[in-house]
Amino acid sequence: MTDDVFSALVGQSEVVEVLRTAVRNASTAMTHSWLFTGPPGSGRSVAARAFAAALQCADGGCGHCHECHTALTGAHADVEIVTPAGLSYGVAETRELVTRAALAPTRGRWQVTIVEDADRFTEQALNALLKSIEEPPRRAVWLLCAPSPEDLLPTIRSRCRLVTLRIPRADELADYLAHEGVDRSMAAFAARAAQSHVGRARRLATDPEAQRRRRDVLDVPTQVATVGGCFTAAANLVDAAREEATATVEALDATESAALKEALGDVGGRGRPRPRGAAGALADLERRQRSRATRTQRDALDRALLDLAAFYRDVLMVQVGAGLDLINADLSTTVDRLAQTSTPEATLRRIEAILACREAVDINVAPLLAVEAMTLALNRG
Repeated sequence: MTDDVFSALVGQSEVVEVLRTAVRNASTAMTHSWLFTGPPGSGRSVAARAFAAALQCADGGCGHCHECHTALTGAHADVEIVTPAGLSYGVAETRELVTRAALAPTRGRWQVTIVEDADRFTEQALNALLKSIEEPPRRAVWLLCAPSPEDLLPTIRSRCRLVTLRIPRADELADYLAHEGVDRSMAAFAARAAQSHVGRARRLATDPEAQRRRRDVLDVPTQVATVGGCFTAAANLVDAAREEATATVEALDATESAALKEALGDVGGRGRPRPRGAAGALADLERRQRSRATRTQRDALDRALLDLAAFYRDVLMVQVGAGLDLINADLSTTVDRLAQTSTPEATLRRIEAILACREAVDINVAPLLAVEAMTLALNRG
């Protein structure tokens, strides 16, 4: 496995060749706007960061130099990495982003702006971005990441060069994890259980808490035999997602708040007036932090629902005798038992209930209500 900036792109040989060619030709025929698409876990933002590093590197992305290291980690002065952490990304933030993108590079070859989760930009924000995409400054490069081209306005996607990534095969991902030092059997388990989602597989392979959360989620099918069990299972799922989100954002919130107060000269001295504008800035930060916490909780819950859907997929495969490998092979005994005590039609209804719950949470239905409706549907079959 070649140890360069593109080595972290698992199972994306065609994409890597496209990006390498673009880097080689950048001095004479640079495309200034790119759109990286692919399912969650395919590595959209990983590809964008690798491309940004290769553009800044004198050797086209060696993976070892200062330019590569700082670009990949988000510390490069001429690589701006934007992660819309909240529910949406608005016009004001986008206009600031466009202004920064217009600046000349301070030390690198290009002024690169990576926008992860560009599908969270509001329509008004995308319109604010459009002019910079249409007429980019000579040294500006935009790298937008979204699940599919349809997640962005036609006026945006038509002006970008499309790079489409795929979910890697489980064996490709297992090989990659093993190359990172993960035990081979654990790598194979994590790749399969995570359904080849690179980030989730790495967490499952290395984080005991992630393994525990998965086990708790996959206990749900055995907990919904009674109505009371349905409500208990629903509450546990939502509480677990909230706890995971809190653990994820708590330290970041504290760091951001402390940094802003220090920047404003507001150290909390008793009897000392706050600087002008401090209250508004702090309120705006708190609003963004609340939005991020909500989004993080929803993402955690969505991961749990995907695990649950995969479990019932395994039940269905056993019921219809498909002969395919189980995603949750470590739970084959439980899968077999549920397959024998139900019908394929009931299993399909359960999968539909889980997918309906995902959609309900996505359109702002209260998570607990949505999950309770789902667990009751799992009980009815």
